Amino acid sequence: MFDWIPLEYYTSIYYHVLLLIAMLVVLHSMVYDVRDRGSLMFFEILGGIILILTIFYMGLRPVSERYFVDMATYDTAYKALQNGGKVNIQKDYVFNYFMWLCAKVMSSQGFFLLVDVLYILPCYWFSKLYFKKYWFFSFFMFIGSFSFWAYGTNGIRNGLATSLFILGLCFFNKNKLLMYACLILSYFTHSSLVITIAALVVASFYRNPKLYLYIWLASIPLSLVAGGFWESLFSSLGFEDRTSGYLVNNEETLQQFSQTGFRWDFVLYSASGIFAGYYFIFKKNVSDKFYINLFGIYAIANAFWILVIRAAFSNRFAYLSWFLLAAIISYPMFRYKLWKDQYKVFGIIILAYYLFTYLMFLK
Repeated sequence: MFDWIPLEYYTSIYYHVLLLIAMLVVLHSMVYDVRDRGSLMFFEILGGIILILTIFYMGLRPVSERYFVDMATYDTAYKALQNGGKVNIQKDYVFNYFMWLCAKVMSSQGFFLLVDVLYILPCYWFSKLYFKKYWFFSFFMFIGSFSFWAYGTNGIRNGLATSLFILGLCFFNKNKLLMYACLILSYFTHSSLVITIAALVVASFYRNPKLYLYIWLASIPLSLVAGGFWESLFSSLGFEDRTSGYLVNNEETLQQFSQTGFRWDFVLYSASGIFAGYYFIFKKNVSDKFYINLFGIYAIANAFWILVIRAAFSNRFAYLSWFLLAAIISYPMFRYKLWKDQYKVFGIIILAYYLFTYLMFLK
């Protein structure tokens, strides 16, 4: 469908279009009120168009090892399954058996499209459930998040697992059994989700946002002083096994993590979620049970990543918290009255949030 687009421009088109949308949002916020019926209808239609286009644009991308790295490896493994290749599944059973079943009934292009449907729709459902008529703004923050594109086109197994986790959060206040079922599915899609799931369990039983703030702050000096200790500890527990659960040997090398060491730029990006939680909970007195849990999950999972930030495999853990960043920042803005000119404020916040993603793409 999109084969006519030169591959060297395929990813850049995604980021440039989202920049235009972010600028449209902030310009609209300076002139109109989002509560106007016309504004709500406009963003409802725009959101629907963006949802559909994002699914098809991401899901129907051409197979390319150069531009989407792991996609070619998945494609090779998938076609081997279609030709009766031997299956050796040891971990991540949900994803690998899902891939095996799909290979029996659809092409690899259909498989990649289905994976991205499952990757993107939970973000839409989460936004629609918690933000109602303002869902577009939250959904835009999800798809404009740093690494969202990468985990929908490259590290698709990890990305799918995080979206199943988001799907579980949709049942947080409604059906705990369904929530935990989704969490189990996310774990058996990509076992690294055990970190985020453990963070959810801890945050659910011990709701103390101040403690989680201190844990995150403490993780920075602990990583600076004894980073090698934490990396050795966690790798000895099996976290460095990059090939676990794959049908074929593979390595999730995302371009954004081409540099190793203590990445202050990424820590500052992570700090935006911590600051947002601190500001909304302690300064604006948001006592929402779900939000406090969400903040705890993010702080714990991100603190874990900071401890192992220097390791070559730390990219596997960064997204275990970053995929929640859009929710951390957007949730109070679209559910509570916080500022006098709230629409103008969150228009600016949305643009600033996306600009980090855009600047990292240009880097």
